[in-house]
Amino acid sequence: MKVLLKQDVKNVGKKGQIVEVKEGFGRNFLLPNGLAVEASGGAVRQVEEEKKALERRKAREKAEAEELGRKLAGLTLDLKHKAGSENHLFGSVTNAEIAEGLAKRGFPIDKRQVHLAEPIRFLGRYPVQVKLHPEVSVSVAVVVEKQG
Repeated sequence: MKVLLKQDVKNVGKKGQIVEVKEGFGRNFLLPNGLAVEASGGAVRQVEEEKKALERRKAREKAEAEELGRKLAGLTLDLKHKAGSENHLFGSVTNAEIAEGLAKRGFPIDKRQVHLAEPIRFLGRYPVQVKLHPEVSVSVAVVVEKQG
C-alpha cells in the first residue's frame, strides 16, 4: 500500500514522502492516527504546494535576515556599567542586556539570538555574534564603559 506521510514516522520516512508500507500497518496504524493518507493525485499535489510555500517562506526569512545583518554589520553598542577597581564589573553583561540594547536602537533581536561564550565581566570592547538565521550570522562590537 502506498501512503503519503503527513508527519515524520520513525523507521518509515519523513513528512511529505510517499512510501510503500504493509496493508495492515497502513490501515490499522498510520491512517487512523493521522500520520499518513493514501497516496492519491490530490494529496500528492497538496503536499507539493505546501513544500513550495515552505521554500518561499524560508527564502523570504533568509532575505530579511540578510537585510538586518547588513544594517547590524559594523554597529557598535555602548553599554554603561558600574565597575570596581581593576575594571571589574559589579555583575556582568549578559545576552539579554545586549538584546535589550539592540532593541532600543531599533533592531528586534531576541536574547537567544545573541551568542556569548561567557558573560562579560570586565570593561572593554568585545565582539559578539548575533545569529539572525541558521545561515546568517553577524558580529556586533559591544563596548562596556564605566558608569559615571
